Amino acid sequence: MSPLVIAVDAMGGDHAPGVLVEGAAIARERFPQVRFLFFGDEAKIAPLVKGQALLSDCAEIVHTATAISADEKPGVAMRRGKGTSMWLACEAVRDGTAQAAVSAGNTGALMAIAMFLLRTSPAINRPAIASFVPTMRGESVMLDLGANVGCDERNLVEFAFMGAAFARASLGLPKPRVALLNIGTEDLKGNEAVRGAAQLLRDTPDLPFEFTGFIEGNGIAQGQVDVIVSDGFAGNIALKTQEGTARLVSAYLAATFRRSIWSKLGYLLARPALQALRERLDPNRYNGGAFLGLNGLVVKSHGGTNAVGFAAAIGIAADLALSGFVTRILEDLKRVAPADSIGGEAPGAVEQEVAEKS
Repeated sequence: MSPLVIAVDAMGGDHAPGVLVEGAAIARERFPQVRFLFFGDEAKIAPLVKGQALLSDCAEIVHTATAISADEKPGVAMRRGKGTSMWLACEAVRDGTAQAAVSAGNTGALMAIAMFLLRTSPAINRPAIASFVPTMRGESVMLDLGANVGCDERNLVEFAFMGAAFARASLGLPKPRVALLNIGTEDLKGNEAVRGAAQLLRDTPDLPFEFTGFIEGNGIAQGQVDVIVSDGFAGNIALKTQEGTARLVSAYLAATFRRSIWSKLGYLLARPALQALRERLDPNRYNGGAFLGLNGLVVKSHGGTNAVGFAAAIGIAADLALSGFVTRILEDLKRVAPADSIGGEAPGAVEQEVAEKS
């Protein structure tokens, strides 16, 4: 079994480096071939690694005394980030020392650094953030979750291909069902970009996924499709709305069971089922947003996640690396007409846009 090296920004996140090292040990149980490169303060990381038996023969620490803060602006991170734990983790992917990087640090800084060091893949105009959402049928993939506020039809088509490849790698689906998020399911609904993307996908022969057309917001939780494609503006709102609704339902249930002595007794009887529900909706199970469309793999973990959540983010990185995700995307996109014939944005424009933000 060939080793798979994951670079970890060990100083990023609210609970670094302890939770990150513990998460790596949990991930090693699922992926015994994984080796870790921890970038950060060796004096803090080494004792933690030593305390994890599963990491005794598969962890290397690369010392750096500097890290990017949670409130660092992307432009500032680009100018001052060289040599930080986040920068070195992404640089390891660029140089081929690692096959993927995982960080729980500053999202904007991570996107800017990853795009600067890895660049977008050929035939990809804009990268996207993809992650899982819970549904009545299991899990679905959703993208973009905030990397691009506005998108044209070419961007949405690329997201569809990337999302389908992500679902194949992470969910084991041979031919995922893909739909575009819209305000209705009729062909005439939606803006020009959404309708244009739908037409382009319908006109593309031999798609490596099943394109089902449009999906409305209420269809996401129903699990109507495996991949939901959107621009980053609508996608981020949809994701946050779903997360807020899950918390609302939990709060309502808690209030209901506190209402009377009888409801409290009912809680005791329902406790096992409620615990199962809590675990099913636990956001740590779905932790990890992959930056798709780069010449390398980078996964962003939520900054406040626990060890189980960080292990989930490492799992996403490992699944994508083992599937040959980057190469597969390039092969799949050969089916679509060149970007300049569709009006797509010139490659590299987004990198410049992010780098200029401060």
